Amino acid sequence: MKIISYNVNGIRAALKKGFIDWLKAADPDVVCIQETKAHKEQLDLNVFEDVGYKYHYWFSAQKKGYSSVAVLCKSEPNHVEYGTGIETMDFEGRNLRVDFDNVSIMSLYLPSGTNDARLNFKLNYMAEFQEYVNELKKEIPNLIICGDYNICHEAIDIHNPKMKGVSGFLPIEREWIGNFINSGFIDSFRHLNKEPDHYSWWSYRANARNNNKGWRIDYCMVSEPLKNQIKRAFILPDAKHSDHCPIGVEID
Repeated sequence: MKIISYNVNGIRAALKKGFIDWLKAADPDVVCIQETKAHKEQLDLNVFEDVGYKYHYWFSAQKKGYSSVAVLCKSEPNHVEYGTGIETMDFEGRNLRVDFDNVSIMSLYLPSGTNDARLNFKLNYMAEFQEYVNELKKEIPNLIICGDYNICHEAIDIHNPKMKGVSGFLPIEREWIGNFINSGFIDSFRHLNKEPDHYSWWSYRANARNNNKGWRIDYCMVSEPLKNQIKRAFILPDAKHSDHCPIGVEID
């Protein structure tokens, strides 16, 4: 199974930049999308079905044009879970899970902490999400959580490790994602790729992408029981429909 995760920074804008042609060429089995910034009623869903994704699920924020996640599948899942059931989390449309026979896959969009209020919201979200996942793993041990975590874990994951006072690389955020991994997950990309200078997001400022001054804030986190089934993990920086690029993992 080939799984791709992509923060598209607006699915309607990405479609205008050739997203469908890219998707057809990439040909994943499951696509986790973050920051769709759309309700499905605002989209022509036939464009996804025409390239093989007959099963598509959308969980949108109450606020139009904001946040929101989706999952596109070639095969029909056994069950689809919209949100977490936690009211403080779900109104922004940040979690969507599809369950198959041997694996469950979640599209996750963690908040950013752009100011004090949002940082507090993010920290609360992270704490509640950890508790939710701890319980979920008891029911579903084979779990893959793909998405934009809005956190660089280690110094290797950011072009300038001196940026310790910026949300996304704060010590408290880095500690949380480290604890999240230690709770029973594998950072699939870092598991197979130890080299520096691999990023998944670049600022639109200062020609950052062309200079590869990026951050690795998107992850395909694979639960420990699936460790030996991780065959490949990758980042696709040449796909340029967003300020992020797609990432992916292949599971046997």
